[in-house]
Amino acid sequence: MSTGTSSAVPSTAKRSLRWRVVDIVVASVLAVAIGVVFKVWEFPYEPLSAAMTLLLPGTQAFFGGVWLLAGPVVAIIVRKPGAALYAEMVAASVEALLGTQWGWLTLEAGLVQGLGAELVLALFLYRSTRLPVVVLAGAAAGLALGLNDTLLWYAALDAGFKVAYVVSAIIGGAVIAGAGGWLLVRALAATGVLSSFAAGREHARRRNRAVA
Repeated sequence: MSTGTSSAVPSTAKRSLRWRVVDIVVASVLAVAIGVVFKVWEFPYEPLSAAMTLLLPGTQAFFGGVWLLAGPVVAIIVRKPGAALYAEMVAASVEALLGTQWGWLTLEAGLVQGLGAELVLALFLYRSTRLPVVVLAGAAAGLALGLNDTLLWYAALDAGFKVAYVVSAIIGGAVIAGAGGWLLVRALAATGVLSSFAAGREHARRRNRAVA
């Protein structure tokens, strides 16, 4: 079971895109936990948003990248169709249930943002979770966030604000949700809790190569 041949074949020829029970459980637990983070993030976001609005209106959208974390994080671990969308919807539902100033429109935002990340991952057939791909997925979720917010909340503001908002949302999604989510999964894999997933096995291989 430790030979190069036996470890290579299952990852390519026998890989299944069907959800397992463990996929559902872990995706749900992570999404709920991140949903609590979403709620907690509302408190520091307000002063940060106000400060960035004074400096350069629209750039506060960068910090919206925190609300995009669920999709990339769960998708890197589960690697199945719908993982990013499912995670964002569950996390948004938790945030809405805990009470938020955006009410149930939080679910609409979760749907749109989850679809943004999902589309990029689907383009790679859910096979690649390399850093550039995850960053691109985070950026796509940020684009979805930016466009959605400018349509729903900032429709009356000028074009300059909207451009700054959308660009900042894309950068925030790429940096915080994309690169940040990728690093977070690596940190989780290092603890051993992801041993049932490809992310955990990849970490074990990297560690073995480093030791060798």
